[in-house]
Amino acid sequence: MAAQLEDGTLRVGLLMEAAQAQQTLAATALDRLREHTAGLDAVVREEIRATILEEMQSLGEDSRRAAEALRSLRRAASLRVAVWSVAMAVLSAAAPCAVAWWILPTRGDIAALGAERERLTANIARLSQQGARLELRRCGAAQRLCVRVDRSAPSYGEAADFLVVRGY
Repeated sequence: MAAQLEDGTLRVGLLMEAAQAQQTLAATALDRLREHTAGLDAVVREEIRATILEEMQSLGEDSRRAAEALRSLRRAASLRVAVWSVAMAVLSAAAPCAVAWWILPTRGDIAALGAERERLTANIARLSQQGARLELRRCGAAQRLCVRVDRSAPSYGEAADFLVVRGY
């Protein structure tokens, strides 16, 4: 039995030695895995940093292009507003001028009206000299035509039935 015990002890010793060897191998593998993980962590961080940097540069470029597009749009809108403002100002100034040109008399019309006025003034002067200052009205129930006479003037005619009209 001692041989059996020695043989069992030897087996347990070998088993323990194998387990220790396995444990050492596992510890070495874990250490290498930790080192690899630490290196992998640095690689992943660097890759993330590079990706974020690239995306930020892309975003910056997109932002710059969008800002330039907005500036261009603002210039176009400002130009359009300026053109509309000038057009409205021109139309606002042209409308009264067109209405005045259409409604107001021309120089020829003014000259013709001046000539007509001179002719009418001459007619009024001639009529005043010929008795146009008579005062006529309708009188009585029959609405007969009456004239105001100058009672201080002498009468004329064979029957003295003609009187001088006032204002003549």
